Amino acid sequence: MKTLLIIGAGPGISQSTASRFAREDFRIILAGRHENKVADFIASLKRDGKEAEYFEVDATDVSQVNHLIDQVESKYGQIDVLHYNAANLRNQTIEQQSADSFATDLNVNVAGALVSAKKAFEHMKSRKEGTILLTGGGFALHPHPEFLSLSVGKAGIRAISQGLFEPFKSENVHIASVTVATFVDPGSDEAEGVAESFWKLYQQPKDGWTDEVVYPS
Repeated sequence: MKTLLIIGAGPGISQSTASRFAREDFRIILAGRHENKVADFIASLKRDGKEAEYFEVDATDVSQVNHLIDQVESKYGQIDVLHYNAANLRNQTIEQQSADSFATDLNVNVAGALVSAKKAFEHMKSRKEGTILLTGGGFALHPHPEFLSLSVGKAGIRAISQGLFEPFKSENVHIASVTVATFVDPGSDEAEGVAESFWKLYQQPKDGWTDEVVYPS
């Protein structure tokens, strides 16, 4: 059975993505800071005969992220797909936001993604296979002054997927992002569309790998 690990699990994009991969008989491992946000979802997966588990992790803590990935690799044999979905969706202008909260947001929105990708790549490189998927955003393309830390964060996600695409590809590891250029409510058609975009990225043959899909196209 293949394993999907989602860091930054919640009721929106990550839940729809987990459902999409679960339909393909993936084991679903969700990780985040608030298990209550996904407890009912995990229970529903189990009722449907799917294998699902939750781990607590703070995406800003390097040691916790590294331990989580090592732990899942050890327990389940390997992580076939890592999906980084954590983000602080702070609605503040530069005048309203403190320097400390801006730094915290970047730790979640960018640094956590890079740490996760780096650690997952270590394992995937050793076996010459794996996929790393990142949740990007339209603010990377059109920054918004009232969501500045998120805009910078999503630009960072895009830079990670594009900057690491070729070196990871040389080791047969596919890294890519879905740039979500719309608002997404939990369980919405948009959430399902983003999930399908992640699935299509995973399904791409190596000679057709891309580093980004924009949704909606």
